[in-house]
Amino acid sequence: MKTLVFAFAAASVLAACEPAPTPQAQAARQHEIACLSGTLGGALIGGTIGNQFGGGSGRGALTAVGAGVGAAGGHRYSC
Repeated sequence: MKTLVFAFAAASVLAACEPAPTPQAQAARQHEIACLSGTLGGALIGGTIGNQFGGGSGRGALTAVGAGVGAAGGHRYSC
């Protein structure tokens, strides 16, 4: 248990030594997060809508197509 506490404390101290990110790096990171969120959100919504149609294996295919189209749309509008 003491070893785990020591390892956690050492990792915390070393993380504090990292240089502060530049404003450009922060903006790039926020853009990446926005793109990822839009893509995943679009895939989730598209897959949910696609799942409402079809039956049997057709439902699975429409779910996949809906997720793909939703991901493409979400990526296009968020990035």
